[in-house]
Amino acid sequence: MDIIKVTLTALLSVAALFIITKIMGHKQVAQLDFFDYVSGITIGSIGAELATELEEPYRPLVALIVYGCVSVLLNLCTQKLPRTRKFINGTPTILLENDKLYRENLKKAKLDLSEFMLLCREQGYFDISEIQVAVYEHNGKLSILPKASSRPATPNDLNITPKEAHIGTELIMDGRIMGENLSRLGKSEAWLMTQIKKQGYADTSEILLCIYRKEEKRVTIYGCD
Repeated sequence: MDIIKVTLTALLSVAALFIITKIMGHKQVAQLDFFDYVSGITIGSIGAELATELEEPYRPLVALIVYGCVSVLLNLCTQKLPRTRKFINGTPTILLENDKLYRENLKKAKLDLSEFMLLCREQGYFDISEIQVAVYEHNGKLSILPKASSRPATPNDLNITPKEAHIGTELIMDGRIMGENLSRLGKSEAWLMTQIKKQGYADTSEILLCIYRKEEKRVTIYGCD
């Protein structure tokens, strides 16, 4: 009987966490600010407790819902009331500008020089003299603006006009024909089979991925190993 209860409460925990994460949005699982980090840890702990609470599972469930609602409300506040953002999320801090390191800002960001240099190397800058501005964001990431002499050349610098890049459309994935994508492009399965046979494939089961680039009218096929 206990095994059945544990199974049911675990399923309830999974469902509740899934729904709350969907409501809170992808930010919770991507770039975490201070409150998202704290609420994420707490919600995870409550979810684990809910999965094993056999006597009164409604208690951790209610706590789970409350934390989820508070997180959603705070996100709404930061969107509707911009002035609250600096109190809830914090503000960016300039650590380096025009070859000058700001010691007080490093202390404010709780970083020492070795940690700052590590963050710069992670961004690909092993020589900080190549950096014009370094900003420590409220989510704990370092944003870097390189000096003009150190940034990569752009097409505008070279006075050339490259072709626009476009996203391809998947027509076959794991051997399955993506019928909806074919219909959206106005193509038929017969047309698709003709295209794959031109490239030496007899059947879609031999194809891991097939992409069609409409602007180039080109089909790219990646076969199975």
